[in-house]
Amino acid sequence: MQTMRWAISPRTRDYIEVTKPRESSLLTFIGISAVVIAAGGQFPWDKLLLVALTLLLASAGANGLTNYLDRNLDARMERTRRRALPSGRINPPEKVLPILLGLVVVGLGLSWILHPYVFAGDLVGTVAAAIWRKRWTCVFQQDFIASCSPVLMGWLSIEPAFSWELFRLCLLVSIWLPIHLWSVMLSQDKDFYRAGITYFPINQKPNHVIRLLVGLGLALYIASMSLYFMGDFSWLYLILANLMGGALLYTSLRLAFTGASQDSWRLYKLSSFPYLGIIFLGMILDVCLL
Repeated sequence: MQTMRWAISPRTRDYIEVTKPRESSLLTFIGISAVVIAAGGQFPWDKLLLVALTLLLASAGANGLTNYLDRNLDARMERTRRRALPSGRINPPEKVLPILLGLVVVGLGLSWILHPYVFAGDLVGTVAAAIWRKRWTCVFQQDFIASCSPVLMGWLSIEPAFSWELFRLCLLVSIWLPIHLWSVMLSQDKDFYRAGITYFPINQKPNHVIRLLVGLGLALYIASMSLYFMGDFSWLYLILANLMGGALLYTSLRLAFTGASQDSWRLYKLSSFPYLGIIFLGMILDVCLL
């Protein structure tokens, strides 16, 4: 029996790749987590499934547009030049636009069905993703609304009102984002520089960026602890938050001592699913089981 990998044609896989399925899945997961947290573990399954579909389509569309708009820049970088668009596997690149725009439109339509606030979060997040690209990145690249769009969409679909707990969830994601982005830029700084990317943090001395990453790691740990001390989470979340926060702090401190690009890469890999995914998984398990 053929596996799913072989059941999907190479051309189809190229189109799926453009939507950044791993990143889109992570964004969808944290949005689903926000649904569960907002509902206190007592969520309607039909609403959860609709939110999951909306987030997946919206994230895939927004990530795909970012890939399309950055295709020429990606072609100049060793790390990204083999992607479907910069490598020319999809030629001309405009062939992906109907699919990507369709994903965006359907996502917006579903978000309107959920709630006008969810629609607003989706719209602002999509617009921010379209203009917040490599060439626009700066020290203030951490756009609060864009980075928190999945959390906002998930929360507001259940509880259409802002709260301090929602703010702390958004703060957690907002502090996480520059750690994730700047660590990969630091680890691949020569590649970025050769591609003509000379803005922050590429234009800074590595030791300055490393100190900032350590500070952000500490701030992220404090933000995760605030969810325990000021929220409704219990010992399960506390254990996981301490384990993941400790691992991220250790990795950033190791980077501060060595300054090695491989340690910056380790921080980048840890900060993606292992950190953010497990933190939000801990929240889900905590509110559902305890």
